[in-house]
Amino acid sequence: QLSDQQKVSESPLSQFRGVYLPPALHPLNKTLVKGGKWKDVDSTQEKRRSFLHDFCKKYNSRKKLRTHLMHLVSRIYVEDRHKVLYCEVPKAGCSNWKRVLMVLNGLAASAQNISHDDVHYGKHLRKLDSYDLKGIYTRLNTYSKTIFVRDPMERLVSAFRDKFEHPNSYYHPVFGKAIIKKYRHNANEEALKTGSGVKFKEFIQYLLDSHRPVGMDIHWEQVSKLCYPCLINYDFIGKFETLEEDANYFLQLVGAPAELKFPKFKDRHSSDERTSAEVVRQYLKELSKEERQLTYDFYYLDYLMFNYTSP
Repeated sequence: QLSDQQKVSESPLSQFRGVYLPPALHPLNKTLVKGGKWKDVDSTQEKRRSFLHDFCKKYNSRKKLRTHLMHLVSRIYVEDRHKVLYCEVPKAGCSNWKRVLMVLNGLAASAQNISHDDVHYGKHLRKLDSYDLKGIYTRLNTYSKTIFVRDPMERLVSAFRDKFEHPNSYYHPVFGKAIIKKYRHNANEEALKTGSGVKFKEFIQYLLDSHRPVGMDIHWEQVSKLCYPCLINYDFIGKFETLEEDANYFLQLVGAPAELKFPKFKDRHSSDERTSAEVVRQYLKELSKEERQLTYDFYYLDYLMFNYTSP
């Protein structure tokens, strides 16, 4: 934590140096919460917060994570009216969270009528890295910071189903073609041309390959590398598994309008079965025992940080 004097006198170049923000556990401000129905959600929240805090203390004492400030905050969305910072974790309710932020910001009257394209390509919301240094530090120190996470294997399978099992004008030509070319022996011309029809096993081979033919993608990047939960001190840790109650409790905490509730609808492919533990099991059957273990190892930090049970 920098003193005000230091913050102001820091040269703009300081953003390119390694930063280390030691996590401190601040009590949640619950003055705006109405009614007694949130007791269980609140108690779960406190357990998650202290679990992550203890984990980070232990982990950071062994290894001080260092990264650049602008990279650190590049996935964080800002809502200035209610002083909210939301770190986006794809496949963990992020589309509906962006809709909620747009409503909070006065950009839409209701979350129900905002299209998928408007949410993801509309450029309505600002990210934290678009502010100057002082703006970033002020918001990190004074706004309510939240992150919503999901069981890592469920999130991974959900991302695969969304990007590779449905027509997609970006993921098939960019990722699909490269994956089929490298990992499918005797691939036919059609598959090499379109990049469609990637199998889950091929996708996992790409994920685990240290010489990936194409880079990582936010839809399957580890949460530890998207949101840096041991460097940024999140006030609220929501989980996809309890998405609605967590989200609606958080909206109470930040004083959102009473009529604003977290949307229940599935953003895309609404006729598809949701990716559940049972669905994940079917996909994992396609992998060898070693591949399953390596995939778990890849997300090991996420499992630990957020206290998910290993599959």
